Amino acid sequence: MPPCFLPASMASQVAQLPPPPSRPLPVINLARLRKDPATRALAIQDIARACREQGCFQVVNHGVNKSVMKGALEAASEFFELSPEYKELFASDDIRRPIRYDTSSRDGISKARSFLKHYANPLEDWEQYWPMHPPSYRKKMGEYTVEIQRVSMQLMDAILQGLGLRPLYMQERLEKGVQFLALNNYPQFSHRGDEVGLAAHSDYGFLTVLLQSSPGLEVMPHGDDAWTAVPFIPGALHVHIGDHLEVLSNGQLKSLVHRAVLNPDEARISIASIHGLSVDEKVGCAEELVDEKNPEMYRESSFQDFLDFLPSNINNYKRFVESLKIDKA
Repeated sequence: MPPCFLPASMASQVAQLPPPPSRPLPVINLARLRKDPATRALAIQDIARACREQGCFQVVNHGVNKSVMKGALEAASEFFELSPEYKELFASDDIRRPIRYDTSSRDGISKARSFLKHYANPLEDWEQYWPMHPPSYRKKMGEYTVEIQRVSMQLMDAILQGLGLRPLYMQERLEKGVQFLALNNYPQFSHRGDEVGLAAHSDYGFLTVLLQSSPGLEVMPHGDDAWTAVPFIPGALHVHIGDHLEVLSNGQLKSLVHRAVLNPDEARISIASIHGLSVDEKVGCAEELVDEKNPEMYRESSFQDFLDFLPSNINNYKRFVESLKIDKA
């Protein structure tokens, strides 16, 4: 499933910018959410500020064991090292398949990567479609996805409270919703090839939680017109806002534009876990965030609507969230 890309003209312009320096981005100690009410309230404030001002942050002390994260990266790496013949068993142009492998997106936007994408929640429904090789794949990736689903629920609760919504807002619907994994394999940068592994885009869902083996992620925080390299913090998870959270917040939060560049020192593995409601469930602006001063800014849409949108967008690369904005003219 391709993400929502920027228009080709803008993507080509930003791709030619010089490599950005790393600069501080928010780092949230997630253990503070599990402390006393006052400490939790301050942590929620920090998360809300990061979401509003930059659209992303990193989390530490998130409770995911380092061995589980290491196992997931190992399983992904071992899959990509398997024979082309085995990996091609999962190749398809059908973006609705429960699992799909490719060497690059066929629209030519993804310059240098191979990927494996599949659903993960609830695990018992989707694990049967996952690769049986390497032999440890299902066990290691299953342990990881369960832990990341747990973390995503903590994060969503904090983010929604930061918007002024009640505790556990939509929790049951989110717990039963989509968790979609995108495993990405980027080669080491070569001066003979492309610098950009995945062009500028935003993700469709509420929230993306990213694990990466090495640096290579770049973001464009809100209000900036230049790329910022995300510092690599061993053991940290990167979190960013997706299109449907922009819709739910009625524009108070904005989905994050990001891209992947090739690492000059080594190949890179990343595992993006994208979280949203169930496939056919509509997401609209939260009624608590709509009033006379803040009218509804977006149309309702579902994950299925996003899938329907992709084929019609193949030549103009419009971001999904832009297609949902209500014309006030």
